[in-house]
Amino acid sequence: MPVNINTRMVALLGKPLSQSYAARMQNAAYRAADIDMVYFYSEVENDHLPDVVNGIRYMSFAGFAVTKPNKVEIMKYVDEKDPLCEKMNASNTVVKLPDGRLKAYNTDGMGFFRSLKEEIPELKVEESTFFCLGSGGAGRAICSVLAYNKAKKIYIANRTLEKAKALVDDINDKFAPVAELVDMADFEAMKAKINESDVIMNNTGLGMISSPDMTPIPKEYLRSGQICFDATYNPAKTRFLAEAEEMGCKTMNGLGMSLYQGAEQIELWSGKAAPVEAMRKELMDILSGKKEV
Repeated sequence: MPVNINTRMVALLGKPLSQSYAARMQNAAYRAADIDMVYFYSEVENDHLPDVVNGIRYMSFAGFAVTKPNKVEIMKYVDEKDPLCEKMNASNTVVKLPDGRLKAYNTDGMGFFRSLKEEIPELKVEESTFFCLGSGGAGRAICSVLAYNKAKKIYIANRTLEKAKALVDDINDKFAPVAELVDMADFEAMKAKINESDVIMNNTGLGMISSPDMTPIPKEYLRSGQICFDATYNPAKTRFLAEAEEMGCKTMNGLGMSLYQGAEQIELWSGKAAPVEAMRKELMDILSGKKEV
């Protein structure tokens, strides 16, 4: 779709972005739905985030997307917050309102939940125990939506213990008293609580293209029959997921989460229904190695 004076821009702010398929998926959706927008990448970390956000206020943006490491930090620089997003204290989607104000939303949690129900339809969330590795923006969104949907128990561990504790406190105070802190340095506790859990979720970013040989836990912590989720989708199978399969676990990567959270983003930015099947096809083409048209 050609860019003209009326074209509105959307940027993804974060770093690194080399692993992201978002621009290709989003731009394919805009073409399919005849939406006059263009999506592009801008590598930005927390230090320069306020300057970039302030610049967006004065340009032809529909809004912007946010990824690591900015999902929590961005909450300082918006004017309004969707109620669920405010409870989560993390945003992946910011809409520029007609009056120029910036409103924060979070579509990550809902994207994850829809993907989980689609890929593992037999899972009963209210009867299941979850273990979340990582308490950044994605971890916050996922744990929040699980608590909102009456998860039985959510264990949370993070490299920085204080950040994990903050998320545990937020979940218990704002959603339901179902979260419990686990110290990553306590190997026996980690192994015991992971073994107790039905679903293990890697939201640390370890295993992305920038760290393909890394995994957040030894595979021996896992047991057959568990469900293992990795928010990363490039590579499609991280070391964490490959080792989970070796241990007899069911696995799912972040591709479905990316699809459904992206569809909701489009509807927020454009006010039009997202062409989900066109987006899914583009993602499948990417995974099969098909070049962009």
